[in-house]
Amino acid sequence: MRFTPHVTVATVIEDQGRFLLVEEMADGRAVFNQPAGHLEADESLIQAAVRETLEETGWDVELTGVTGIYLYTAPSNGITYQRVCFAAKALQQRPAHPLDEGIIGPRWLTREELAAQPQRWRSELVLRCIDDYLSGMSAPLSLIRD
Repeated sequence: MRFTPHVTVATVIEDQGRFLLVEEMADGRAVFNQPAGHLEADESLIQAAVRETLEETGWDVELTGVTGIYLYTAPSNGITYQRVCFAAKALQQRPAHPLDEGIIGPRWLTREELAAQPQRWRSELVLRCIDDYLSGMSAPLSLIRD
């Protein structure tokens, strides 16, 4: 069997101590995640992160750095994901922008509000990415080469 990790992107967006998260349906339950998704063909990681954030939250963002690169094997399906997590700042919301299927909507939560609900995390990467962001972990976007 050939090992093929799935390449994904995610964004951590903070505004006045609150983080832009996505409430979505996964495996029949409502969970929180960063705006995140799979890299598509002929797309850069940066383009994917901006696109996924808009598709899942209705927010335009500007990426400001790379928070981390994570390797995660989901216990629910055994699939390994390589997640490139970006820091971003919110620019503007497009309230009429249609959201992806399965998305309940964008939610702004503090770290404490999110930490109090571990049963609602899509994975443990949700809080880990925020904690890495809060600890100051950030590499310049020039780290990403197309």
